[in-house]
Amino acid sequence: MEITGPLCRAARALVQWPRAQLCSASGVPKPAIRAFETGDVDPGEDARAALKHALETAGAVFLDEDDLGAGVRLRFTRKDVKQLRRLEGEGGQVGEDDV
Repeated sequence: MEITGPLCRAARALVQWPRAQLCSASGVPKPAIRAFETGDVDPGEDARAALKHALETAGAVFLDEDDLGAGVRLRFTRKDVKQLRRLEGEGGQVGEDDV
């Protein structure tokens, strides 16, 4: 499925990312993201793929077009996302695991 500007904007809102964070995660310049989301410019196939990959990594799931149209939803529930964000900043020493 190919991402569109409105789907990009909706996915960004669902994962609660500002354009700057999407820019950082995808490598697509912020002005290009804005232009794409507003329908002014198509950034090209590589940029669309990078945007989609970054948003999917953040938890967005893009739904193929069916009778109701294309869409986007979160992969995790709000509770899951809150828990993941809480744990994201925690760390520790990486070690070997014999499992």
